Amino acid sequence: MMTPFKRFHLVRTLYRSSQIGESSSYLLGSSKTYSSAIANGSEGNFRSFYPNLLKGQDGFPFAGVKSLTLRSTMAAELSIFMNDKRMITTHAKAPAQARQVAQQISLSSPGLIYEPYEPRAKMPFWKRWFTRSGWRRTKHDIILELKSAYAIAKLRKKGYSKKQFYNEAVNMYKEINTLIANGDRRSLRKSVTEKMFSALKNEIKQRESTWSKVYWEMVEPVVTIRTLRARLIGVDRKDLDKTFIQLTLEILAKQKFEAYDSKGSVVAGDKNKEVLVRDIWVFEKSMFHRGASWRLCGRITPKASHSST
Repeated sequence: MMTPFKRFHLVRTLYRSSQIGESSSYLLGSSKTYSSAIANGSEGNFRSFYPNLLKGQDGFPFAGVKSLTLRSTMAAELSIFMNDKRMITTHAKAPAQARQVAQQISLSSPGLIYEPYEPRAKMPFWKRWFTRSGWRRTKHDIILELKSAYAIAKLRKKGYSKKQFYNEAVNMYKEINTLIANGDRRSLRKSVTEKMFSALKNEIKQRESTWSKVYWEMVEPVVTIRTLRARLIGVDRKDLDKTFIQLTLEILAKQKFEAYDSKGSVVAGDKNKEVLVRDIWVFEKSMFHRGASWRLCGRITPKASHSST
């Protein structure tokens, strides 16, 4: 039996460890308040330019998916509460389309964001550690962080470097936004997944019906970039190595924007003003194809975290 003093010491230790996730560079844990655009009164212009980012819209990879469920190939061991119990690998069915092409594997994306990131609500210390709901929440938070840690560990075995990936992600962020602004659908197809390309085509079409031309520029370097979540998605039940990995990044950058009508007159924005914009993008890559590249597979609307009562 564990003495009351040892139990309290264990609770305090676990509480401190749960706080690590909030500042970790690759584990889930952000509870900051998210805003879609900040500074200089140009928020309305960015709402028009990024309708899918600042409000929900049908057609996104993570929206409206009812029949598709995937299996996360997460397998990790952790002794929790000193009972030496092992966590069970989570399973879900692979999409029907993936099962049909199991013999002829391609680079096609699974077509959705697996477990989309959401900021965690704050919870008081007493509620987290002295109520059943708090215990369940703590257990859930630990499992979420373990999934991210396991996915990152698998990625590192493939030669992953956080610094190198961040540089690549920033370049992709700049390139994709520029292609969207220019309406370059052909080049855009190479940098995004099939489902995301369909959504972006509709976005460009909608924008071109209102504005004739758009100017967009990112002020380098970016203010901050960090990983919020990492997930593995299995596409073959018989082979756990056939997986895709998704990394959810928060990118905070200063941007310039201006829109023009058919006569070349400015109708929105001001390219002389810098606007601070927070984006949450999900990048995806095949783990079982040599030379596979990262692609944008979705964008998540930033949501403000709320305090738990």
